[in-house]
Amino acid sequence: MLSRFLELLAGLRADTPPDAEFLYDAATEAGALRLGNLSRYLELTAGATTLLVGEAPGWRGATITGVPFMSVRELTARPGILTGRAEGDGFVAPPDPAAGWELSASIVQKALRGWPVPPVSWPVYPNHPFVAGDRATNRPPRVPEVRAGAPIALELVRALGIRRVVAIGRKAEHALAAAGIEATAVRHPAQGGAALFAAGMAALGREAA
Repeated sequence: MLSRFLELLAGLRADTPPDAEFLYDAATEAGALRLGNLSRYLELTAGATTLLVGEAPGWRGATITGVPFMSVRELTARPGILTGRAEGDGFVAPPDPAAGWELSASIVQKALRGWPVPPVSWPVYPNHPFVAGDRATNRPPRVPEVRAGAPIALELVRALGIRRVVAIGRKAEHALAAAGIEATAVRHPAQGGAALFAAGMAALGREAA
């Protein structure tokens, strides 16, 4: 079901610019770990009817774990934040992560706790864009990068049978619109927007109940 999605994701590697990092290279130890965690995540979120779309992975979160809006803290939570199992969700943490937590991951996961069926999350640009020369930074994805990532999000919508797409911020919303995907926008939690983001997600969660 997800074979085409994974094929498109792998194809993004060839178009990765010098100031971005392709995260899901199965030929590397770190890439294989991220890919394994992503596969586990998509397995655990099967049945979701909403896709939550952000801009790009952050260096403290998904760039390390491979899972959108999950830093190591969420990845290794006991009980698991997705299954509630005492032993955790079955993800694998890297042995020496560059960072242990990410603020946006914490905000997003907290906002999803009240949802009856949590949405599956994905970045519109799956590579990690960084300031040239410093991988431990984030930069907004450029328009060509967003265009390159949008078809991957579109395929995820198709493969999972998603009925509603929610964009975190206007950049993600505009990128999805350019790919022909209609999305409801919520405030991005960065730069003082956490309360508005949480309120918007709570309202959408009530609609999903």
